Amino acid sequence: MTIHVLPLQDQAAPEGICFGCGSAHPSGLHIKSHWDADGVHVVCKHTPAPEFTGWPDLVYGGFIAMLVDCHSNWTAMAYHYRAEGREPGTLPRIDCVTGQLNLTYRKPTPMGVELTLKAWVEGEVGRKSRIICEVWAGDVLTVIGDSVFVRVSTEKLRAEAQAVI
Repeated sequence: MTIHVLPLQDQAAPEGICFGCGSAHPSGLHIKSHWDADGVHVVCKHTPAPEFTGWPDLVYGGFIAMLVDCHSNWTAMAYHYRAEGREPGTLPRIDCVTGQLNLTYRKPTPMGVELTLKAWVEGEVGRKSRIICEVWAGDVLTVIGDSVFVRVSTEKLRAEAQAVI
């Protein structure tokens, strides 16, 4: 018997419109993040479409950055929900934003291969959390993200963005 668990994105933000991870974006990637069976890592699998080619036969590095950004953010939020003993999607909603995004491109990432993103919180889960995210093309580690995600109030963030306009 297989138990199907909704992806974090569909549980916590089914109305999300982010191009990379928004479940409701009409033409987005709709990446899906899940807790791994090990209970430590949050994983995502994605095969880049041909339009995300950089060099011939290689995935565009900026596209990889987007995958790491979205998946790492969901990893941060998943860890926050867990730290509070709550399921994703319970209220009040938990939101995080990218504070710092760092990637090390270790090897070329080939097109036509399903990528596996494997992420976790390194250290404490706090207002600012450090996320490590590995990108694997088959059994080859191609990229490592080492980033910081910040827990925010959506209302405050929206107000600050409107003040800029």
